[in-house]
Amino acid sequence: MSPPILQAVALSKQVDSGGVALTILDSLNLAVGAGESLAILGASGSGKSTLLGLLAGLDLPSAGKVVLDGADIFALDEDGRAALRGRLVGFVFQSFQLLPALTALENVMLPLELAGTAAAQALAEAVLRRVGLGERLKHLPSRLSGGEQQRVAIARAFVANPKLLLADEPTGNLDPVTGERVIEVLFELNREHGTTLLLVTHDEGLARRCDRRLHLVNGALEAVA
Repeated sequence: MSPPILQAVALSKQVDSGGVALTILDSLNLAVGAGESLAILGASGSGKSTLLGLLAGLDLPSAGKVVLDGADIFALDEDGRAALRGRLVGFVFQSFQLLPALTALENVMLPLELAGTAAAQALAEAVLRRVGLGERLKHLPSRLSGGEQQRVAIARAFVANPKLLLADEPTGNLDPVTGERVIEVLFELNREHGTTLLLVTHDEGLARRCDRRLHLVNGALEAVA
């Protein structure tokens, strides 16, 4: 069996709450296989977004480690973690996180340009057409619907062909019909690219589309039948 593309070992996170140590994650363990789709469910405040930030190396744990594609990310400095994310990880956020002064095309081109990728415009145009936004290339985010903005965000996440895509409540700001369309796009691209998909969500329907579901309870992960 090949090693997991993402692994968390005894991962813990505590924060200070009025002088009292509040445990958010408690010696959590996780292994995600290459090409797998995994949903992490949990109540609001259970620590799902905190976990996602730690898995991406955006935050530092109180204890434990995260191994991404064979690299211990917390053995790297901040620049090293950023470089690793740039090579391996794509993000889809609930709030879209598009740059308002850039068009849809420019938003999707940005990670390619930062990486010095040749033919950035052609690649960005192709993935935007793939998500059904070929007629919206020059639109600013303010001229796009919520569902269109999220599809731009998904295109931006997939354009650099990451090994791992992390999605934080990707349908959380969308109505059910629009959310279903966005889910279809997300999983179609997941299948086509063979990308490992890890998402946190309240959406049971979205979670059931994944190969595996886990529930974050009291700082630890439990399998969902």
